[in-house]
Amino acid sequence: MVSATESVIVYADGGSRGNPGPAGYGSVVVAADGVTVLAERNGYLGRATNNVAEYSGLIAGLTAARDLGATEVAVRMDSKLVVEQLSGRWQVKHPDMKPLAATASALLAGFSSWSLTWIPRSQNSAADRLANEAMDSGLAGRDPIASGIDSGARAPAEITDPAAVLPGPLPTGATRVLIVRHGETTWGADGRFAGREDVPLTNRGRRQASSVADRIKGLRPSVVLTSPLQRCRLTAQAIGAAADAPVVVHDRLLDGLLGDWTGFRPAEIERRWPEQFAVWRSDTGAQPPGGESFDEIRDRVGPLIEEVGRLYRGHTVVLVTHAATTKMLLTSALGVASEAAYRLRVDTASLSGFTVDVDGGVVVWAVNETGHLTG
Repeated sequence: MVSATESVIVYADGGSRGNPGPAGYGSVVVAADGVTVLAERNGYLGRATNNVAEYSGLIAGLTAARDLGATEVAVRMDSKLVVEQLSGRWQVKHPDMKPLAATASALLAGFSSWSLTWIPRSQNSAADRLANEAMDSGLAGRDPIASGIDSGARAPAEITDPAAVLPGPLPTGATRVLIVRHGETTWGADGRFAGREDVPLTNRGRRQASSVADRIKGLRPSVVLTSPLQRCRLTAQAIGAAADAPVVVHDRLLDGLLGDWTGFRPAEIERRWPEQFAVWRSDTGAQPPGGESFDEIRDRVGPLIEEVGRLYRGHTVVLVTHAATTKMLLTSALGVASEAAYRLRVDTASLSGFTVDVDGGVVVWAVNETGHLTG
């Protein structure tokens, strides 16, 4: 007999006030009895379309079901487009939809069995309510992420044995490491520092994720490691879906902690904290108020090079992370002082890379490659 947590029902919805306009999503995970609510998720997307919001609700619901340990999932949505596209009866043509559809398909493939059913909006009222609450909260400037049931499971835990996801025994040879910065975010498009704030991708950012995924799939990565923040996870899921590679969340890949500077533009920071900002831009040991220095970021991410070379020897590994983290990975790989980071440019959805030889030697062969991006 299948338990209530092994078999679940996911209700998902999304909406946009303007299409495109202020958008939000909501999802509810219900036990097999059809009554017991196991998890609720919602979030504000900024400016997006109905379809982007609906896919986002489904992805959030499937992720919650996976994190609960469900093996069977029945999805119920009032979006005919999403149901028909993921069922394979309608083509996914719009570029904004392709990475979302790929992410949702990859999540569905992780369950032993799944189904997609269209339902009338009247039967999807719980998810619709959460989506509207997210839009209301986002427009009011409040935290759009619901704190409801099982909120602690929102970000999946790091897999304790990442090597277990590799297909078969490890081959011998050098390890190729690809570093990808996440796609453009709503705050990044507005020139604001995000740090640890869990801001979403823009539509352009989703297209960038799809483009870098197309660039990487031919390199046949075995695994994708990602920062827990959604801008990286969505980028990583697009890469994983395109390359048919598992995605593993790794806390070392988190962005730097910006403390009091979170959400501000550089010019605003310079006006409010002129002396501290000037020092931070020239001294890698300097911290933002309540934040983390570049040197501290390097101490956190530097050991990843040895770890990846040991766990994934002979494989191609993708690290999806943030600008500051990428810079500290590259300065560590190059064996140069952290101050070199001030002379490195790392664009959204850019690709950098290095190789770790069997003897531990590291050779950097790409920095900030962006030829795969079209705009």
